[in-house]
This record gives sequence, structure tokens and C-alpha cells, in this order.
Amino acid sequence: MKIALLTLFMAMLGAAQQTPADSLLEARTAEVAAQLRCPVCQGLSIQESPSELSQQMRAVVKDQLRAGKTPDEVKAYFVSKYGEWILLEPKAKGFNLLVYALPVLLVAGGLGVIVIAVRKWTQTPTAT
Repeated sequence: MKIALLTLFMAMLGAAQQTPADSLLEARTAEVAAQLRCPVCQGLSIQESPSELSQQMRAVVKDQLRAGKTPDEVKAYFVSKYGEWILLEPKAKGFNLLVYALPVLLVAGGLGVIVIAVRKWTQTPTAT
């Protein structure tokens, strides 16, 4: 019984002591995983998703970062497997540029319509 308690205590002590390198790896893994879409949940990143596939993908991210790959190389790996769709924030080029430009253009157009309508409503009528 004492051996079992001692073993349990040592295991808990070992789990509680994380090295700074492990903490840094976990932080980098979380940062990259937050930028990749979960193929199962689709509205969540693999960092937030509870699905088994996202857990496996996080493990791949961690393994690649541990092997010395940069975050961009890890994201490029997933883009090669799943396409640009896997990125939660697509690159602003080509057709994806519409995702960034269209809201701004719509707001500017809406403001223009409002300005024209307000001017029309506030003009004094001309005598004819």
C-alpha cells in the first residue's frame, strides 16, 4: 500500500513540474491550433473543439513544432492536406480578398445611401 501511495505521489509530482520548454511548446501549440479550423465542428478551431479528430490534429501540431518546424510550416502542412479552407483566417489575396473588402465596401455604400437620403429629406422644397 505504501509503495502504491509513493508511486502515485511521485507521478503527481512529476506531472505538476512542467519545464519552461514544455510550457513554451504548449503555448506555441495553442497559438497555431487556434488558427486552424476543425473539420468536424467547422465553426471552431482545433484548439477549442472537443472532437477526437481535433485532438489528433493538435497532437500533430505539437509533434511538428517539437521537431523544429515553424508555425507557418505547420499551417502549410495542413493547407496541403485540407486546402486553404482549414485556415480560420484566410490569406487576403485573390478571391479571399472579398472576405476582407466586401464588408468595408458595404458599410461605405450604406453610409452613402444614408447621407443622400438625409440630404433629400432635409432640403427645403423649391417653389415652382
